[in-house]
Amino acid sequence: MSILYSLTPPPCLLSPSEVTLALLDSANDKDPVVREQVRKSILTLGKLQPNKVLSMCQDYLVKHPKLIVGHRVVILQTIELIVKTKIDDISYAKIKSIISLASDEMTRSKDVVPDWQQAASNILVAVGNKYINDIMEEILSKFQPGILPHFFVVQTLSSLSESNVYGMVPFLNAILGTMLPMLGMAKQDNMKWVFSSVLYLIIIKDTFSSEIYAAYDILYCSWLQSRESKLRLTVAEAVGSMSHLMAHDKLEEQLPKLIPTILSLYKKNTEHYVISKVGLPLMTAAVILILLPLQVCAPVDYSNPLTVKNHNEVLRCFSILANTFPDRLVMFVLQKLENSNERIRMGSLSVLRHLINSSTSIMESKKLLILASIRQPLADHSNKVKKRVVQVISAMAHHGYLELEGGDLLVKFIIQHCALPDTYYRPSDPEEVTNEALRSMCDNTLHLFTTTVGRLTDVLWPMLLYYLTPGQYSNATAPLCKSLTLLGTKKRASQEPNFNIDFNEHGRCLLEEGAPFTRCVNGSFPFRSRGHGAPSLSLLNVISPNIHPNAETLWEKEIPALLSYLEGKGPQLNDPRQNLSKIISSTNYQGFSSWLHGSFQSFLYRCIGVTLQHCSNKEVVQKQLQEMLISARHNDAIERAGVAMGIGLCASSHLDATLAKLDDFGKSDAFKKASGIFSLLKNDSDVEKMKSTLILCYGYVALRAPEDQILSRIDSDILRSISNFYLLLFPQALYKDTFNALQELLRNILARDLSPNGLQSVFKHIEEWLSSGQGHERERAMNTTAHILEFYFNNLHVKNMVTFHNLGSLLGRLAPRCTDPNPLVRRAAIDCIYTLLYIQLRYEGFSLDYKDDSVERLITLRESMDNPDHSVLYKTCSELIISKRLPQQQLNTLIFMLIEGLVDSQSNCSRASSVLLNTLLKNRGAGLQDLVSEMLEVLHIRLQMISEEQVKVSVAQSILILATQHLQTVINTLISYPLPFDSWSCEMWIALGADSKLASQIMEMLMEKLNIMVPYVDKKESMMRGAIIFYAILLCQMTCALKEMMLNGQSQEAVVSLFPQLFSSLLVRLGSSVGVTLPKDINSSGTHRKSPTKLSAGFDVCGVAVEALRILLARAQLDHVVKPLDQEGAWDKMKDPQQHITGVTLLARAMAKHAGPRLPAIVECLCPCLNNIYECQRVTITAFFSELLNHHVVTELMMMDVLMNNMMERISDPCCTVRMLAVRGLGNIAVGSPEKVNKYAKELLAAMSSGMEEKDDPGKRITLEAMSGLSKVLLYLDKKNVQLLVVYIFMKIKPFLESSRGVNNGVLAKFPIWPSYRHLIIPSLLLAHSSPLSPIAVNGNVFFSQLNW
Repeated sequence: MSILYSLTPPPCLLSPSEVTLALLDSANDKDPVVREQVRKSILTLGKLQPNKVLSMCQDYLVKHPKLIVGHRVVILQTIELIVKTKIDDISYAKIKSIISLASDEMTRSKDVVPDWQQAASNILVAVGNKYINDIMEEILSKFQPGILPHFFVVQTLSSLSESNVYGMVPFLNAILGTMLPMLGMAKQDNMKWVFSSVLYLIIIKDTFSSEIYAAYDILYCSWLQSRESKLRLTVAEAVGSMSHLMAHDKLEEQLPKLIPTILSLYKKNTEHYVISKVGLPLMTAAVILILLPLQVCAPVDYSNPLTVKNHNEVLRCFSILANTFPDRLVMFVLQKLENSNERIRMGSLSVLRHLINSSTSIMESKKLLILASIRQPLADHSNKVKKRVVQVISAMAHHGYLELEGGDLLVKFIIQHCALPDTYYRPSDPEEVTNEALRSMCDNTLHLFTTTVGRLTDVLWPMLLYYLTPGQYSNATAPLCKSLTLLGTKKRASQEPNFNIDFNEHGRCLLEEGAPFTRCVNGSFPFRSRGHGAPSLSLLNVISPNIHPNAETLWEKEIPALLSYLEGKGPQLNDPRQNLSKIISSTNYQGFSSWLHGSFQSFLYRCIGVTLQHCSNKEVVQKQLQEMLISARHNDAIERAGVAMGIGLCASSHLDATLAKLDDFGKSDAFKKASGIFSLLKNDSDVEKMKSTLILCYGYVALRAPEDQILSRIDSDILRSISNFYLLLFPQALYKDTFNALQELLRNILARDLSPNGLQSVFKHIEEWLSSGQGHERERAMNTTAHILEFYFNNLHVKNMVTFHNLGSLLGRLAPRCTDPNPLVRRAAIDCIYTLLYIQLRYEGFSLDYKDDSVERLITLRESMDNPDHSVLYKTCSELIISKRLPQQQLNTLIFMLIEGLVDSQSNCSRASSVLLNTLLKNRGAGLQDLVSEMLEVLHIRLQMISEEQVKVSVAQSILILATQHLQTVINTLISYPLPFDSWSCEMWIALGADSKLASQIMEMLMEKLNIMVPYVDKKESMMRGAIIFYAILLCQMTCALKEMMLNGQSQEAVVSLFPQLFSSLLVRLGSSVGVTLPKDINSSGTHRKSPTKLSAGFDVCGVAVEALRILLARAQLDHVVKPLDQEGAWDKMKDPQQHITGVTLLARAMAKHAGPRLPAIVECLCPCLNNIYECQRVTITAFFSELLNHHVVTELMMMDVLMNNMMERISDPCCTVRMLAVRGLGNIAVGSPEKVNKYAKELLAAMSSGMEEKDDPGKRITLEAMSGLSKVLLYLDKKNVQLLVVYIFMKIKPFLESSRGVNNGVLAKFPIWPSYRHLIIPSLLLAHSSPLSPIAVNGNVFFSQLNW
């Protein structure tokens, strides 16, 4: 009030009116501070006397019509403030006059004067918050059809729509009805802008689908093309909102034109984030998935705030999408990780990182899926993409992903890129990421894992120790050691139990014999590999208690001195290597102290062995092995042991080269006894010592070499070489003579019958030894086979055309042996196949000297049998077998021989059998129609004996190949296996889910049968019981088949594409299975041998359908649906006949809450089933639909009409339970979509009335449900309609007052009409009290006690 005192005499001399007038005169002071103070002073007076002050303001404006605009604006703004603060104290008459004044001020000038007219508009908006009817009466008088209104009339409508949402709803039809026809009249940009603004606000308040399309056409076709940027953006916002209200067919028709137009706005406008925000209303139309990736993949210029804002807005859009469509969005983003476009992969990783950080709860259930999918970009070759991957991994680390299975691969990725080599170049592209930059980023990330992500401490310790020894991580030694030092220091200081590492538990991988040597070598060359010396020594100092008790004290003394020396802080050391020697020699740990025990040369040989272990140059390895063996002092036992240990370490990586060098050394002149004068130079004892060295070397080779490689070499290489020195010649000669005698015997037998039958009679005595578990037995058997085949070929004289009928069986036995672990067996197998194929050529009429190019290729393969390329071997053998060399009639035998080979004792051979089998089936399987069932039977039996996982995968591939060629036969065969399916039958069905296209076909075929076959039969139809029960069991088998196929993760694409059909089929199948039991005498049904005539006791028919439904939801990534169902025990309730409806209700509730977008297609599939003759199916579907109506999603997805019509049809269903559920569903409309109650009032009241009059209603369930539904509906009906029904409702519930059932359950008391219409009800009740002991009187007392009046 200071301004008041400064402008006027003392207040005791002036009245409030005079003060107000003085203030109004001063309202246009040049000083803005004074103007603001005047406004506040008038507002203070207005709060005390609002009507008086408003009248004076109004009179002042009327009396001074030529006031300058600024003066009028201040007064109008003051009026607005008074109205806002004291509207409840202002008289209605004054309100009317204020409305008239503001309207006149707003429209007096036809030209737009923003400050003046906006101030007047604001008054109308302020008044409209309470007196909306009066305001709209005034506004609509100036908003007439066919006349373009004043700009601020439309602007006021826009502001009112925003400030008083509910008050504007009754006027929306009138506004739109007037506005839409006049849109074409708007020529000025400002009018187009204001119309777009009001449309944007109005259309989101209610649905006007048919009217909106006309407005959309004008906005889209004309206004959106404006050159004015602000107008384009406003129109775009309105168009985006309109998409919600347009009919689906119209929207689909417009999308091909709308999407490019929205996209073009990115080019026309620099403020992209506004356009990205426009995409939000279009999300449900799927446009966002086209708009946003283009923006999120665009490079971000961090020096330009607009591009940064746009990028952040786009990411925010994805967060919003995640709340509504988490499953679809995550799958969309993860699929883009495999895109061939680098920018799309980078953008997808940015989105994934943002979702992990911003949508933690939503992404919780997707962790394992993300971990599996992130493996694809881990193998990307682009450093730009790898940089984004590192950022994603960093986000995952902070949200608990790395602790899960597969998280170690992400840690490994970081470490691998900490070891990147230098590139030494500066890229011209500023976006390019060099190795150095990526490596630095990974160094920092690993450091952050160690220091800031506490949950990773136990993940990284002691896992990081593994990466210290492999050579490929040498450049990462420094950051690894730093991180391990920090972790170890922390754990050691806090005395955590897991600081102590049990190397036996974690395996040699953590700290093998080369590890301390490697750390000491790091100390010897401290400035290599980015200065790894100091970090390595620091780590040794920290982990010393884990190495040996003796190490801790000495290392704490010696290592700091070395560190000071390396950092240039401490005194010079005379010989740093002496300090290193002290560090190593301080421990007696096995593998450490033994290295330095004895001669220094012995230690060096071990060092050479470790170095060769990591060397990839074969020439260097050969040369150094030679040097070690020649230069060693064989008469020194310690040095001899050092040589042997070093060679054993080398053999762990270079077994073949080591064995070859030892073999050469054993054959060298050094082992030959000299005669004459040279005998003086060589002592016999020296030769014996060299033999000892050689044997000791073989021993360490056997100890250190990989187990899967050495077993086959012990007999063929090691023992053979050792026997040359110590075994007598006589046993070898005896063995040779015996073997020759055996071959002679077989030749004589074969010569008596030189025919395919004769060959088979000899071969049958040998073939079982071909698959022996002993390598020498296989070798002898294969050599014998090669010998008799060669004899057969050389003595064969083809006079008549005879079929070589056992070619297929012989090839089936011999071909897999080409991959035998024993190289001698492999060579002999190639020889056998070579001879066999030429025998076949002889039978085909070719001459003895004929040479076939394709067969001759086997000779080249034979030369490489020591180190065979299995892929080339498989390809060559397959081509020979598939080509004309194998007649069609012998294909059957070959196939079954290869199937038998799947269980070969040697895994290499079983794998070869599987590869050959699959190649054969791919190329010639189409003609094997008659063999398919038998092949599947044999594969089923063989699966039970196969232990090799890779072979099982190949068998699955075989089944898949057969299915692509003979689908119906495969399905018929597999479906005939008895229930419950054993694990091998399940594996066969799971295999069929691996190909999404084939899986879709099979699922469609099975669903077709499920939907048309009779589910069960009543016992009364006993004459047809055999056939009907067969089909019922067949349905069980089909359901089991679907369940097993969906267990295959690769079936996800098929499951998602067929989800509505699968869901509806399984739900109907579930409804048909409740309470169904199969007869005990099913074996007497006289069905086919392969038919499922025998079921295990207690086979749960309904449980199979429930489990299949659960797997379907999981495979479709609907974890949010499965989780509440698991928690509420819904699955068990679905199986229980007494709780089945409750279980289905829980299912529908979960689907409505978490899988809404999938419901329209499901409803469409289920609707026809409501007319099925089986009431159990109608009960299940009606229960499902009934619960859907309890949720607003049915209105949002425009399913209300469909569900409403179906429920109305079910009101007359012959099944009492179906009728009850239909009534329940109609009552649920009032809960799920209360705004629809008045629209469907007639139908709802009719249905409830019908339910209350139900005659065939045991237990009065329908009547009670109708009363419950009516109580919900009445809450939202217009009062005038309710008043007409009160007496009718009372008459309907009167019978319930005559029984205690309706009163005691409290349904009657819930009716919302009692408080409002007691004056109509009480007299009726009083009349009913004619006798105090009558049922109505007694129950009426109970009823009154329940009412809360």
